[in-house]
Amino acid sequence: MYYHFEFRPYQRRFRQPLKTSRRIWEIREGIILRLTDEIGRMGCGEIAPLPWFGSETLAQALAFCEQLKGKFTQATIQAIPEDLPACQFGFESALEDLFRAEGERGRLSFSYLLPAGEDALQAWEILQSSTTFKWKIGALAIAEEIKIFKKLVRTLPAGAKLRLDANGGLSTEEAKAWLEVADEMQIVEFIEQPLSPQEFDLMLDLSTNYSTAIALDESVANLQQLEDCYQKGWRGIYIIKAAIAGSPQRLRQFCQRHKIDAVFSSVFETKIGREAVLRLAAELSNPNRAIGFGVGHWFEKDDGF
Repeated sequence: MYYHFEFRPYQRRFRQPLKTSRRIWEIREGIILRLTDEIGRMGCGEIAPLPWFGSETLAQALAFCEQLKGKFTQATIQAIPEDLPACQFGFESALEDLFRAEGERGRLSFSYLLPAGEDALQAWEILQSSTTFKWKIGALAIAEEIKIFKKLVRTLPAGAKLRLDANGGLSTEEAKAWLEVADEMQIVEFIEQPLSPQEFDLMLDLSTNYSTAIALDESVANLQQLEDCYQKGWRGIYIIKAAIAGSPQRLRQFCQRHKIDAVFSSVFETKIGREAVLRLAAELSNPNRAIGFGVGHWFEKDDGF
């Protein structure tokens, strides 16, 4: 069967810049896809690249879309190369959407992303319906951040969980300091990617020496990295950004085969990519952990997405 293909790029500006240990992010860019089959059924998907996580760039994704010339088959989708993981996800999820029967997905709880630094002390209050929050660390000097962290812990409601996300930006000594204070405060569910992906062995060692869990994020950005870290012995938490991981079908097979402790997370997709990932998350994410999709408040409500 042949499919007719249309696409359009988009831009979404964050309400305020998203600050991490690695960068300041102001605009989310991506591509919306629409496939139509020979009998008029339509499916939508999204390409939401994150090149600093290792996906293709937006320019590479656009170049791929432009060379398709409007019509292709399912074999075209299956032949998308590994170095275009966001394209793999976008086209496969559009095809799944085309054939998907309507139905409810399971209930999911969300972890809500707080801004870095002292802004978090007030920001959590508008999200009081949540019990799980995520806070970026490594954006300020560690002594200053730990002071803010302790203030934040005192203000959060009883029973709340806090995730600390370093985006691979800590030194070994800083990672140890954060793990020590997290063990002391007993509110931290896990620390995401304290060290760079090149320091896997150190993270594996740290994961056995502290009671606070470590989750891999940048280390497992795509399917090949997931496979590699599993083969090297990681049995802890995996943060899965499905929209840049590659083929949803292969991701599903990996998670089902290995029964990993998976926490699905957003890359600030529009509602089209979001729904595709949430369907996967309802099926594959650890039901005892909130998923990282509490990010809608980072955008204007009327921006068309």
